[in-house]
Amino acid sequence: MVRRTIQLSADLNSATDIDQARLILSEITGNKIDGSTTVFVPFYTNFGRFTSIGKNVFINHACSFLDLGGITIEDDVLIGSRVNLVTENHPADPAERRSLITKPIVIRRNAWIGANATILSGVTIGENAIVAAGAVVSKDVPANTIVGGIPAKFIKPISKL
Repeated sequence: MVRRTIQLSADLNSATDIDQARLILSEITGNKIDGSTTVFVPFYTNFGRFTSIGKNVFINHACSFLDLGGITIEDDVLIGSRVNLVTENHPADPAERRSLITKPIVIRRNAWIGANATILSGVTIGENAIVAAGAVVSKDVPANTIVGGIPAKFIKPISKL
């Protein structure tokens, strides 16, 4: 599967338009990417088959999705450039370090992930939440909140206008 993804990723990252990129990414994920979704290349993934992308999603340049644990991106999500979604981890015990621990990442509807943020395995980003640029998120983010920093911490609630 990785070999196939590497081959398709070369095609994806040399795509000359958004429609072509969407078509190749659909082949990588094994699911049709909706025409309302935009993915700017380059885009990186190790498997791709464990990623689900909703409608009206925007994924900016140079994002990296390590998806063995599963990545779900719901509708209307914005993902900034150079965002890393990492569903894989290694045990702390040196004797077991070459094994993998995988947990899914879920990004709920209308969330916004700022540029260069990293979302770690097992994290759910709540509906309408914002992850500030450069944040490293290792714990769930409640709906309608803003988090930022390393490690990411609560900044403030999002109030409706």
